[in-house]
Amino acid sequence: MSESSSSRIFRPGLLEGQVCLVSGAGSGLGRETALELVRLGGSVIACGRRQEPLEQTAALAQGLAGSFEHEATDIRDEEAVERLIDGVLERHSRLDVLVNNAGGQFLSPAEAITPKGFRTVIELNVQGTWLMTHAAATKAFIPQGGGKVLSVTLSPHHGMPGMVHSGAARAAVENMMRTLAVEWARFGIKTCALAAGQFATETLMTKYPQVVVDNLERSIPIGRAGRPEEMAWLVAYLASPAGDFFSGTTITIDGARDNWAGPWPPDAIVGEGGEPVAEERRPKP
Repeated sequence: MSESSSSRIFRPGLLEGQVCLVSGAGSGLGRETALELVRLGGSVIACGRRQEPLEQTAALAQGLAGSFEHEATDIRDEEAVERLIDGVLERHSRLDVLVNNAGGQFLSPAEAITPKGFRTVIELNVQGTWLMTHAAATKAFIPQGGGKVLSVTLSPHHGMPGMVHSGAARAAVENMMRTLAVEWARFGIKTCALAAGQFATETLMTKYPQVVVDNLERSIPIGRAGRPEEMAWLVAYLASPAGDFFSGTTITIDGARDNWAGPWPPDAIVGEGGEPVAEERRPKP
């Protein structure tokens, strides 16, 4: 849906006057989120580790209602993050919404993850999110008297076999958002975590093992993967005045994957007609 010139959901100009910073905006959920915010009139600053994907997002943003800027930034680099936030404030004098979308992980059995591999995922997902959040708060949100932090995490929450490093990191970010919602409420800052399930992004569909892709939808009760624009719509809603009372919580967007892995009833416990099995009850006398 990246080519659309206007939002399919929200009124034109919903985010006019809002300055929004989106990390990881060179692809996937971050790209579609940045584009939706621009469609709604927001002034969007996009960052990511590589310049080329950001330039591709910039090309898609041309002609949309808002404005779009981009800057290659490693969110694990404290000085780079400081420069990024300082630059936003120099050009726009404020920052209203920070979307911590940048993150990363790799599929691996826990016993095969090296200390370096585990540390890399923690540094990107936890340390990077903290650096961005802390810089945005201390430089912009606290001085101006408010702001919103929306941090993308992961579902499911009941364990993530094959991604223990990412599961640990995202749990830390969710607790970070809950804690900061309390500590920084006195400054008018709202913080939320957005736990994303399986979305049909290019990264998922092309870089993960084919057997994972082929069986993806079988693990989602509603029977399909999420569409990137569905996450973008959630972010846009929370960035708007409609999201002003959301803080200190985790919003899960995953097609019910957090509650149950797969369709109901499972193939192994269905009746002859495909209906869920039930306990036989004795007839009342």
